[in-house]
Amino acid sequence: MANIKIELSANLKEKPADESKLSFGDLFTDHMFIMNYTEGQGWHDPRIVPYGPISLDPAAMILHYGQEVFEGMKAYRAEDGRVLLFRPQENFKRLNRSNDRVCIPQVDEALALEALEELVRIEKDWIPHAKDTSLYIRPFVIATGPHLGVRPASEYLFMIILSPVGPYYPEGLDPVKIYVETNYVRTVKGGTGMAKTGGNYAASLKAQAEAKEKQYTQVLWLDGVERRYIEEVGTMNVFFQIGDEIVTPSLDTGSILPGITRMSTIEMLRSWGLPVVERRLSIDEVAEAYDNGTLKEVFGTGTAAVISPVGHLKWGEKIMNINDGKIGALSQKLYDTLTGIQWGKIEDPFGWVVEVK
Repeated sequence: MANIKIELSANLKEKPADESKLSFGDLFTDHMFIMNYTEGQGWHDPRIVPYGPISLDPAAMILHYGQEVFEGMKAYRAEDGRVLLFRPQENFKRLNRSNDRVCIPQVDEALALEALEELVRIEKDWIPHAKDTSLYIRPFVIATGPHLGVRPASEYLFMIILSPVGPYYPEGLDPVKIYVETNYVRTVKGGTGMAKTGGNYAASLKAQAEAKEKQYTQVLWLDGVERRYIEEVGTMNVFFQIGDEIVTPSLDTGSILPGITRMSTIEMLRSWGLPVVERRLSIDEVAEAYDNGTLKEVFGTGTAAVISPVGHLKWGEKIMNINDGKIGALSQKLYDTLTGIQWGKIEDPFGWVVEVK
């Protein structure tokens, strides 16, 4: 094991009495992982310490220029008591791709995984047992060096915090209502859309707030130039079953986040012999497929919701009620299989699951 110092908390929190009422992202465990970066020294002092506030200089560059990245993954409790992670190596690979885009030094992926596993071992009693619950994992890097002036920072913190959670969407697996955004854009080709960085999400808040006012769960983003081509939902990648083909927007523009669940869904669909195509897909084509009856299903994929069927899509004045507002057979099969693998209920033929022992 790497030289990770461990300081255990003397005052453990009371765990939730009713796990079925867990919300998403409001409760945090007793410990967190921290590692520092100093220019000329590199990453150093990896440690697990009691969860609590951190101290930042008022001139810390994260506060002024938003230089940060983050990840999201989960730990699952299997029925036999095993603790399982889902493709964590891919999350740390993506973290480093995000780091590269916003000029943050690369993190040692093997060390990050080792630190995560040790933290989860310490906090294993926080992994909930109730149906559809899990332990959400948030690794992130922030620029802490004090400086006013636009340049990469010279000091950073890499941290991992944990949160026991219930379903991300209150609808659970019931189909959600999605609003196609036509006024605002999230990112453009050459921007930071492929990176999991806070600025992308800050740019989405206005549209999300307006969608919520209209009783919609999320927005579907179009490309930032022509405002025609589908990119992703605010918290998910998106798939469309048109005829016998399953289509998802390609990552070629660099404006779409390469989701781990997206990648897993594509690999799973292809293992079933189903035709999956990654290409440009216009909202006009989706509307046309709806009108001629070939649009069978729409669903989102992401760590938080896993598979989220879309039952209602609004584009301008056009309303598309998909599959009679019910979850489709394909979405259901994907959800059952992915969650079955994640919770250790069914065999993992892909080698995706990592057991924390």
